[in-house]
Amino acid sequence: MKVLILIHILSAIIGVGPTFFAHVLLRKNQNAVQLRQSMALSQLLNFFPKIGGTIAVLTGITLVILGEYGSFLNLWLIGSLIVYILIQIIVIGIIDPNSKKLGAWVFDENNEDAVELPQEQNQLLSKISNQFYFATGLGVLLFIFMIWKPM
Repeated sequence: MKVLILIHILSAIIGVGPTFFAHVLLRKNQNAVQLRQSMALSQLLNFFPKIGGTIAVLTGITLVILGEYGSFLNLWLIGSLIVYILIQIIVIGIIDPNSKKLGAWVFDENNEDAVELPQEQNQLLSKISNQFYFATGLGVLLFIFMIWKPM
């Protein structure tokens, strides 16, 4: 059971962790050169939530089934699942399409000499940054639910 808890905690940290850094990488008011570097790093970090997040959900469900955490209807568990789903919706459903749109401009060969971002891309970057702050706040709430769960 302790090994399963360890795997669950590590995978949750690894899975949600990049969300805490994404708003730093995709911060507002970067120039095009900085944004290219930041987006390249961000794309590398996207690997971790997919694997770590999936493992965290699977091990969490297994812990509830095998452990003495009570019913799946516990408020902390339902709240945790809802918050996790909201994070996924925000990151996969909202931020990813916006990032792809921004990345299309950033990595376009016609724009590789650009230093400053046009207003449209700067506004999109600002929007993405704000969305990551919201996802980060939800990530903090998720960890609070996990730590303060009733025993």
